[in-house]
Amino acid sequence: MPALSQVTPVLCFLLCLSGFAQASPLAKSVLAASPVDEIVAQYPAMMSEGVRRGLSQSGTTDPMVVTTVTAVVRNAFRAADMQSQLVSDLASSMSDEQLEIVGDWYQTPLAQKVSRAEVEASGPQTWQTIESGAPGLQARFKGSERAALFSRYDRAARATESAVDTTVAVQLGLATAVAAFQGSGESGFAALKQTIETQRDQTRALIAQQVYDMYLYTYQDLSVDELKDYIGFLETDAGASFTRVVTASIQGSITRPVEAVGRQLARFFGPS
Repeated sequence: MPALSQVTPVLCFLLCLSGFAQASPLAKSVLAASPVDEIVAQYPAMMSEGVRRGLSQSGTTDPMVVTTVTAVVRNAFRAADMQSQLVSDLASSMSDEQLEIVGDWYQTPLAQKVSRAEVEASGPQTWQTIESGAPGLQARFKGSERAALFSRYDRAARATESAVDTTVAVQLGLATAVAAFQGSGESGFAALKQTIETQRDQTRALIAQQVYDMYLYTYQDLSVDELKDYIGFLETDAGASFTRVVTASIQGSITRPVEAVGRQLARFFGPS
């Protein structure tokens, strides 16, 4: 998948919705206590940087193309809208008791340590560090208990599952723009859609490796016991509900505007 395949999970959101004024104060305070709101604040930059890198890796270096595409993508995603949607979804999908449990957990020293690590690892400026350091971390932790815990973490955090679904949805949404880049029109669009669907297993394998590398990098300073405690929280009823609502909200906020972005880019770069 050319150009925009670099827009992976950990990068992704947007939607027009009601503001904080009508949102649950409890849901808002829980979101603020978690690292999610700080991570979401970086999403517009993450999305545009992911697209810029994808264009570069596909051989597209025309400054006008790169500038236009990254500007359109950045302008389509607003952190305030993403945060507002998250608050709304948390308030409507979780009980006050569940929200209170999550809020209390995020006040603990371990949660604050986890939050700092997740925020630090989430910005686009960290991607190159994670990529370049991945082989060393893989070798360092090979066969370790930390490595064995990844499968449990991945299930609890819904990391790979959510990332694959989001990435495929983004690719499909932007297929119109990619076909325009290639000058292949409707037939090219249909072929791209078919390729994206048939390559889903390959996409999953690639993303699973990326998620594993990010896991090793992000939590490397947590002890195994701390990591187990964090995963244990994610597996609780309240923790699992929080994760489910957040990942679903983020996925929806990413994928909904993508088709509009694709159509806008296709108008810019399609045949006149």
